[in-house]
Amino acid sequence: MNRHATKTARRTRRKAGVRKGILGVPSRPRLTVYRSLDHMYAQVIDDLKGHTMAAASSRDKDFKSVDGATGDKTSVAKAVGQLIANRAKKAGVSDVVFDRNGYRFHGRIKALADAAREAGLKF
Repeated sequence: MNRHATKTARRTRRKAGVRKGILGVPSRPRLTVYRSLDHMYAQVIDDLKGHTMAAASSRDKDFKSVDGATGDKTSVAKAVGQLIANRAKKAGVSDVVFDRNGYRFHGRIKALADAAREAGLKF
């Protein structure tokens, strides 16, 4: 197995362990994040309905209008955190369960979570 496949398999295994204890319900949906090499994605999901209540990414059309949307990857993650928090509040969501999706709570994932907290999401 090559190095990338090994890293992906490890993350998938960690992801399954994290998801075992997390369930997004309508009163407290799941905020999940995905990190690619160039972009950040976040979704607020109601697992009981299988419904995405809000979504934000660094590829959105109106992403460039958010403060700090340019620069290094950490500042981009912060901007995505602010954007997902604003969109979740518009959808009527204030409390969420954070799903780090198998990634370490470090760097860009932590920056996104901290920005979402500062913008008003509780978790």
